[in-house]
Amino acid sequence: MNVFFEESGDFKVGTVLSQAGEAYQVELASGKRSKVKAKDVLLQYEKPAPDVLLTEAKAVAADVDLDFLWEVAGQEEFGFAELGTEYFGHAPLPHEAAGLILALHSAPVYFYKKGRGRYKAAPEQSLQAALAGIEKKKQQAIVQQQYVDELKADKLPAPMAGIVQQLLFKPDKNTIEFKALDAACNELHTTPARLMLAVGGIGSAKDLHMAKFLFENFPKGHGFPDVPVPTVRAKLPLAAVEAFSIDDVTTTEIDDAFSVVHLEDGNVRIGIHIAAPGLGIRPDDAIDKIARARMSTVYMPGDKITMLPDSIVNAFTLAEGKTCPALSLYATLNPADWTVVATETKAELVPIANNLRHNDLDDVVNEDTLADGSGEYPRKAELTLLWGWARHLEAGRMVKREGFGLKPEQNNRVDFNFYVEDDVVTISRRKRGAPLDKIVAELMIFANSTWGKLMHDHGVPGIYRSQGQGVGGWAAKMQVRMVTHAAPHQGLGVDQYAWSTSPLRRYTDLVNQWQILACAENGVTAPLVAPFKQKDANLFAIVSAFDAAYAAYADFQANMERYWCLRWLGQEDKRQVEAVVLKDEVLRLTDIPLIIRLPGMPSVARGAAVKLDVLRWDEVDLSIETRLLEIPADQAPAGDVDFEEDEGEEAAGAEVPGAALVGETVPELVPDADQPADEKAEVAAAEPPVA
Repeated sequence: MNVFFEESGDFKVGTVLSQAGEAYQVELASGKRSKVKAKDVLLQYEKPAPDVLLTEAKAVAADVDLDFLWEVAGQEEFGFAELGTEYFGHAPLPHEAAGLILALHSAPVYFYKKGRGRYKAAPEQSLQAALAGIEKKKQQAIVQQQYVDELKADKLPAPMAGIVQQLLFKPDKNTIEFKALDAACNELHTTPARLMLAVGGIGSAKDLHMAKFLFENFPKGHGFPDVPVPTVRAKLPLAAVEAFSIDDVTTTEIDDAFSVVHLEDGNVRIGIHIAAPGLGIRPDDAIDKIARARMSTVYMPGDKITMLPDSIVNAFTLAEGKTCPALSLYATLNPADWTVVATETKAELVPIANNLRHNDLDDVVNEDTLADGSGEYPRKAELTLLWGWARHLEAGRMVKREGFGLKPEQNNRVDFNFYVEDDVVTISRRKRGAPLDKIVAELMIFANSTWGKLMHDHGVPGIYRSQGQGVGGWAAKMQVRMVTHAAPHQGLGVDQYAWSTSPLRRYTDLVNQWQILACAENGVTAPLVAPFKQKDANLFAIVSAFDAAYAAYADFQANMERYWCLRWLGQEDKRQVEAVVLKDEVLRLTDIPLIIRLPGMPSVARGAAVKLDVLRWDEVDLSIETRLLEIPADQAPAGDVDFEEDEGEEAAGAEVPGAALVGETVPELVPDADQPADEKAEVAAAEPPVA
């Protein structure tokens, strides 16, 4: 006797060898023996042979007209044998019965299974809906295949043109567009981003990086709505000074300027004048909401996305020839020993006499010319005096920094400036701590520290930058935290540090400016009238949002700097490059700030100069492959590498899989030439403590 039975959702046939109670010992056509329960047996028959029956049953199932079978079945539950008699017009033969079972089982849209060998026809409405769905899927599969074929032919399907970024950065994996893109990538052995570059969905690798950043951080676009330019309602006094700023040539948001006035008693009054959008913008107004949504200007080589609309920036930037509303910090000094006799903070109108530019002055303003008085340049006397005070301020910070257990800041490192014009990048080297940089940085640190103390002394909360030893001990780099109370910034060597000098570029500075104005204008009653009160939940929310936005912007800036470094290699056709060993397998190219990890690098002295073969690089994933070419005999450490700082940056790198001589870029933030001086100063101050 033979049996046709169901096992684990599959139908099988075999010859019964023996029976024991409710179980059969069955030999399958393959020769394998199996124990089959009687309840799983659907047919018992003598002929034909098991393998023949299964072949004939499959042929019967293929010929079954499901629509006719559905009509014959009616709406009541039935057994397959009953339906077989109706369908075939006679009691079904074994192969016919088995074929009918296969047909019923393979058509769940038409028939619902109700038990072993029992079924029920689907209601007509449900059947029609299911059939429509099947037909829709067939048509979608046809369209999807058309998309795949177009993509493989380097053509972007029209329906994908408007959703390229969605497909790349936040795809709905249930759409036929994504399924087609995924299928095409699998067949071509590529990635969605590279395929979109090939078919023209994204214009270039630069556009890809930019689009990803904007999609994630500016989903509604980075343009500005039309907003009225605010007016300064307060009647401000006119400052009796001639102020001047010092910035890079690319700077448009001029936040800070300086003035020097010699007093009759022999003292000197130095003014630090900060653009005062806080006098016009008010908390929760339309412009404030724009600034709070962005939190900061976004920097990248050759471009930036400003925090405020151009019309607002132009109204408050400290532009040459204008008289601008400003928040001024005056420090009265005894020039004999640079003692600060008194400080005063006030809101006023400040005449801006000059916008000095690094690009014009770097060659003529240096330590030698400032020391011997040689050379002629604008504001020479004022710059000479400010240089003397800046050095005194720096020395004082270093004493305090050492008191915190830190080494002095390293000023022997080279910084790099990026300039991009018509997609051509220029990367220039600039020694850290150049006099003009130091003047601006030291005066900004002084202002941020002084105003931080002013808020603290008046009991007004602010947004502070704190850096120090945490509970878990020192990391490779001390982490800077944003807090709402005064706390030391040990890296900079100050007791408190509140970003307040770039209110056109950072929302934290605008918030602090409101708080400082409240202190300057209201004295002891400032806590009652300041926009943000102690333990203000809104202030905590601003700190949290700023941290998140600032980190995202810094990551993007680092990515774009790596991109332009790689573009520079191609632009200059660099196939062999010089590099400096930072530590173990981590190197930095000499001409550009590109960090390379080179697994398998022989052990050489830190600071040693080596030569590398550049094998290839990739502007999409920002990777580079190099090979060690030469280790010169003279391995004296280079003089422009701050090893302590680079140790911290090196920690950001990841191990590179694959060949031993494959290198990978490691994220490293190079301050943009247009960034605020206090940000650059924090980069210089970030290093571990003395061991």
